[in-house]
Amino acid sequence: MSSSYQSSRSSATHRRAAPPPIVNNTASSGSVQQDVDPAPTPRPIFQFLGFGFILFLVFLQFLPATHFRHPSDPLRTWTPFDDSTAFGATSDGNSSSAAKNNGEDGMVHVVSWMDCLDLRLLAVLANSTLLSSRYPHLVFFHFFIPKGNEDKVSFFKLKVLFPHSNLEIHGQEEVKEIIATAISGTQFAGSSFVEVAPFIIPSVHQSLTKFIYISPNILMKGKVEDLIGTALSNYAIGAAEDCSRKLDMFVNSNVLDAIQRSASKPWVSETPYVKNTCTPDLSVLLIDSTKLDGDFVDAFLWWSKVLNLNESGKNSAIVLALYNKYLKLSNSWSVTLATSSEMINNTRVIRYDIPNSVCSQFGSGATPQMSGNGNIWKHYLSPMSDQILGS
Repeated sequence: MSSSYQSSRSSATHRRAAPPPIVNNTASSGSVQQDVDPAPTPRPIFQFLGFGFILFLVFLQFLPATHFRHPSDPLRTWTPFDDSTAFGATSDGNSSSAAKNNGEDGMVHVVSWMDCLDLRLLAVLANSTLLSSRYPHLVFFHFFIPKGNEDKVSFFKLKVLFPHSNLEIHGQEEVKEIIATAISGTQFAGSSFVEVAPFIIPSVHQSLTKFIYISPNILMKGKVEDLIGTALSNYAIGAAEDCSRKLDMFVNSNVLDAIQRSASKPWVSETPYVKNTCTPDLSVLLIDSTKLDGDFVDAFLWWSKVLNLNESGKNSAIVLALYNKYLKLSNSWSVTLATSSEMINNTRVIRYDIPNSVCSQFGSGATPQMSGNGNIWKHYLSPMSDQILGS
């Protein structure tokens, strides 16, 4: 056992000692070596490109906005608005909108014309139409307003309320110019443009071939896709009849008989006029411009001159120009007043009035007493929307 113990101690004493640590002689000599090499000097070309990129980002901030987000949209979706597309305000020339109505685009084009400007009327028309439609994404609105090609604010206000709708704002100048040129020198020179504008619009905006014209003070509860699908046969115009206004309420029967005996114009009926016939309601029209007679405006002007119509708002010439020239739509498309809840529930088209409006039939300063049913338009325009559009 002792022998083994001595052998173990002997082997321990003969182990090799660990080598001493190597000392950096350079540190002792006083010179310090850097751990990281200095950065290389950038080339001038890269400095120039970097400065130019910064300037590009700065000037990019001055470009006009191309998108906006609806403040109440939970998804905060960016919605484009571009003057050259279907979502922007267009000039008075031929529309170059992205969605053209060539009869195969599948869109339901709704047109409205305002001599005055109250965006609340257009908002109620748009909202009621969209809510009643089975396919609201296929409805395309074309609103003709005063100074439409300059009034971008009106478009932005409507687009805030309807961010995902197809909406287009047009000016009226070119349409008015065509009408003014046609009626110059006639007794009709002082009349309202709204009577004949729906029939002139297709000649200016040729992309609108088949469309629905709706007066701005209309609340639409019917499905416009059903109306646009109506077959007009050989007619260019479809309208519901207004039997509360007969033909003899617009023109004297004896005068009309005398004109028929003496005149030989293609637009004068060859058969005797039915004096107590119902007249077309011009508040809602279905128009196919490809079938529109080229001498329709001539007929309208001729009747205006013969009847010596120089009073604004009198549409006898339109009524006579359309005599036996339009397809009689179903009575369900007749315009009714909002007088009772039962009538409101059983009708497709409702005429209403917004009190104290510049477009009100009572005048902007009047506040007529309206029944509860007379305020039906408020169901389609929230107080916040009313405040936005009225400001």
